[in-house]
Amino acid sequence: MAKPASRIGASLGLAPFLLYAAIFLIVPTVVVFVRAFIVDGAFSLEALASLKKASMIEITKNTLLLSLATAVVGALIGAVVAYVVSTANPNGLLRRFVTSASGVLAQFGGVTLAFAFIATVGREGVVSRWLDGAGIDITNSTWLFSLKGLMLVYTYFQVPLMVIVFLPALDGIRPQWREAADTLGASTWQYWRHVGVPLLFPAFLGALLLLFANAFAAYATAAALVNQGSPILALKIADALGNELLGNQTSVASAIALEMVLIVAVVMFAYSRLQQQTSRWLR
Repeated sequence: MAKPASRIGASLGLAPFLLYAAIFLIVPTVVVFVRAFIVDGAFSLEALASLKKASMIEITKNTLLLSLATAVVGALIGAVVAYVVSTANPNGLLRRFVTSASGVLAQFGGVTLAFAFIATVGREGVVSRWLDGAGIDITNSTWLFSLKGLMLVYTYFQVPLMVIVFLPALDGIRPQWREAADTLGASTWQYWRHVGVPLLFPAFLGALLLLFANAFAAYATAAALVNQGSPILALKIADALGNELLGNQTSVASAIALEMVLIVAVVMFAYSRLQQQTSRWLR
């Protein structure tokens, strides 16, 4: 009799989370789906057809490029940092400092992050002025406020996120596996080629997908940094909702949001499958 009671207790414990997910995830997704097909109170595919415009295709490509580029760069740098941390003393200062800093920096974004980069490499930034004194001029362009600038800024929080996500996989590599490889006469290269990399690759690929989804859905930093145009989908949604010259663009914004939801859903499904595969040898 105690077992069913414990299950009821566990279900009640999940109730707040399920309510939160329903209000802030499920309901908004349903609303976006419905509004993408409703134009002026009637069913229409007009909003979805707008996604085929050349300008929208270009913005989608820019968003995918931004997400993929920052995910790859962040994953490679973050994996190296995570490996260095994994070889350090588990209770040492280096590991505690890097993991704590990564937890903070991974959530560092929005206006604060945009201002930090403007104050550093902007037209009157500290680094920009220092480079000017050295004869290197980087202030004669607006690269920081374009897609290139977003790639740099996004990479800033992608690296610490990779450290947080990938470090448990590196910690899951057991010393006994390396000892067994050494006993069999395997070199360091052979160990990583036939044991380490095959085991870590699913975790690395899963972390890469998570970083892609993180950059793909980011908005606040880009909104604070980019003042003109809408080079990515998230900014295009804001432009469609706030553009008074084009009239009611709610259905168009919903269509773009629906596109983003579908892309992120596919990425996160692939991420969950890779996580399942990684968890088999992490147990």
